[in-house]
Amino acid sequence: MNRILLFVLGTLLSLVASSQTVPVTVKITNQKGEPVSLATVTLVPAADTMAKQNFLSDSIGEVRADLQQNSLYSIRISSIEYASLEKNIAVKPGATLFRFVLQPVSKSLNNIVVTAKKPLMRQEDDKTIVDPEPIANTSTNAYEIMEKTPGLFVDQDGNIYISSTTPAKVFINGREQRMSASDIATILKSLPPNAISSIEILRMPSAKYDASGSGGIVNVVLRKGIRIGLTGSMHIGANQGRYGNQFMGINLNNSSGKLSSYLNLQVSKRNSFDELVTNRRFAPDSLLRQDAVTKYPANSYYLGYGINYALNDKWEWSYDGRLSYNLNKSNSENESVKQQLSTGQVSTQNIASVQNRAKNFSVNQGLNLKYKMDSAGSTWTTDLSYTYSPTNTDQLFATRFQLPVIFTANGDARIENQYHFASASTDLSKKLAHKITVEAGLKSTGIQFRNGNNYYNQQNGARVKDAFRTGAYDYNENINAAYLQVSKSFGGIVLKAGSRLENTNMSGHQLVPRDTSFSLHRTDLFPYVYLSRNIMKIAGYDLRAFLVYRRTISRPAYEYLNPSPRYVDPYLYETGNPSLRPQFTQTYEANISVDERPIIAIGVNDTKDIFNQVVYQADSNRSQAFRTYDNLGKNKETYIRALGALPPGGKYFFVLGGQYNHNFYQGAYENKPLSFKRGSWRFFTYHNFKATPTTNIFLNGFLMTNGQLQFYELSNFGQLNIGFSQQFFNKKLTMNVFGQDLFYTNKNEFVLNQGSVNATGMRRSDTRRLGIFLRYNFGIRKKEEQKLPDVDAAQRP
Repeated sequence: MNRILLFVLGTLLSLVASSQTVPVTVKITNQKGEPVSLATVTLVPAADTMAKQNFLSDSIGEVRADLQQNSLYSIRISSIEYASLEKNIAVKPGATLFRFVLQPVSKSLNNIVVTAKKPLMRQEDDKTIVDPEPIANTSTNAYEIMEKTPGLFVDQDGNIYISSTTPAKVFINGREQRMSASDIATILKSLPPNAISSIEILRMPSAKYDASGSGGIVNVVLRKGIRIGLTGSMHIGANQGRYGNQFMGINLNNSSGKLSSYLNLQVSKRNSFDELVTNRRFAPDSLLRQDAVTKYPANSYYLGYGINYALNDKWEWSYDGRLSYNLNKSNSENESVKQQLSTGQVSTQNIASVQNRAKNFSVNQGLNLKYKMDSAGSTWTTDLSYTYSPTNTDQLFATRFQLPVIFTANGDARIENQYHFASASTDLSKKLAHKITVEAGLKSTGIQFRNGNNYYNQQNGARVKDAFRTGAYDYNENINAAYLQVSKSFGGIVLKAGSRLENTNMSGHQLVPRDTSFSLHRTDLFPYVYLSRNIMKIAGYDLRAFLVYRRTISRPAYEYLNPSPRYVDPYLYETGNPSLRPQFTQTYEANISVDERPIIAIGVNDTKDIFNQVVYQADSNRSQAFRTYDNLGKNKETYIRALGALPPGGKYFFVLGGQYNHNFYQGAYENKPLSFKRGSWRFFTYHNFKATPTTNIFLNGFLMTNGQLQFYELSNFGQLNIGFSQQFFNKKLTMNVFGQDLFYTNKNEFVLNQGSVNATGMRRSDTRRLGIFLRYNFGIRKKEEQKLPDVDAAQRP
């Protein structure tokens, strides 16, 4: 199969012809002849309006591009504090310099309403692109931007959800982060907010992306070195709930001609708590009440860096790296009481305490090579990345019994994990005649995970190994993939169709205490179809419809497969399931956007062989339960999403939306028929009011009604945040003051009533906080060129 795909790639590369292109320079100035930097320039060829190119002007107000000679282009230019401009240009030999003069907004008051505004969210083919700048101005880190982005929902464990009740995959700079939700949350909390260039939300990723994204993909695109000399920012901040958080950092960007670089450094000290109250009936007249409070102090150190170098007009390479070091602690106290319901008599009472001291180091290195094949936008990219993340945890645990007798049982543990992840991919995107685009690529990834748990109990003053909980586990995974997809534009219709072939190889081997080896080898095909077309114009805006189909896979993660039991409390432990099978989902979605802004969507996720986290009652002791994962049957999830917005550009803008999800599970639970239905609503909003040119007031929040987390039925909960930002010293210093979860409503009650498990409870965290954040922007720009004459026509260079 690999030989066939290499042959296809070679054939496609042979189709590349040397287009007759010429280098073109666009010079942008204001009325005083001063260069306008960071202006957005869009070039659209009249022969193919889908092949548009976007640029930012550099520090001398210039944009350089290779354009087809003897062709007509439409050029659109927009910049803050200037009225937008749109004109047609003809590219001819000897006439390759175009100069444009932007008019200040203050002199074009009649045009303020109709000038092009940069939307917070826009639809671009099969993905929604979020401009994080309005949210970043009122956020303290990248994780908060995720929480405030309309349409995304972040749960208490750090999982990010888009449309489905299945968590989305998180990518950074187009690379999947094959890490746990908590580890990814730690990385995002370490990133300063202005380090993000854009957020790409792919609810239905094309065949170009891994087939494992049944919950969609959130791609965080980090800023590279901006070509305006040396710029950067310093920030410091703190927030206070029951416990306090403090953080500081610096962000640098530098460019000198073809070479650009960046550096991000962040240091943070965090602390929070989580409280979980559970009431579980393990017999008709017996109740187990538990109240667990866990405190999470942590220190994090993050370093991000990168270099981008343009070898020439065709070749460009970049190197990116991220290093993080985390010292995490957790201190848990869990009081448990067993009592008889009819009499209220307490039979057992104890307090279990667990202390964890974890050290985690994570290093990620990435190398990217890009070849610009022609001026139409054809590219060939190759990407290599590697992640290494070891974690060592020392644990102390003790259970102090008051009833039926007074005694203490204690022990300790050493938990060691080593994680390696490597990825290599190559992608070709070729623009052909007749508005046809061919995309093809190859990818191979590998994971190596090593886990060792050594548990000891104190017995009669001696340290004795706990054979039940001591274990050693190895896991290896290799996935090889190839894809091919073709898109064509005709009239107002865009059709994209393709397929992805993935070969999966998974193997696990428990060395201690017993051999539970397993292996999985399979090859699957994942088709993808995308269709969009213009429907009509409403008040001058394009109304566009989209239809998308995709098949995806969800593979169990290594922690889902590890059979080693992990202690939670005297009545609950968790373990993996080595026999867990992957699940497959077919997704259908129809959506509509207006002027590149998504407004409404409806879809269906049809999943077979679903695996969920489940709680089973132990056979040996009815008061003992264990959490694991199991394949339960099938689930049909139907959702509808609506979004309305007033885009940024004026004094006030807002985004308001809602989403309804209905899940219908059918299968077996504890070898008994399972039928479970649940519908839930999620509402979200973001508001920003520009009181003065330097003062912004913002409000955002969400509300979840009749919520669901797997088989847990949740009560209504939500969160409301408010604050303001003020700029000083010619907008170089920004101060944010904010309040998060003002009414302390981001907590919920839950019910779990499946099989033999009947439990209710409540969960809350340290979400209500007040904080302040200061950021100072600085820059050293290159010496500007002399003033240029006010000329719009093409001139000889």
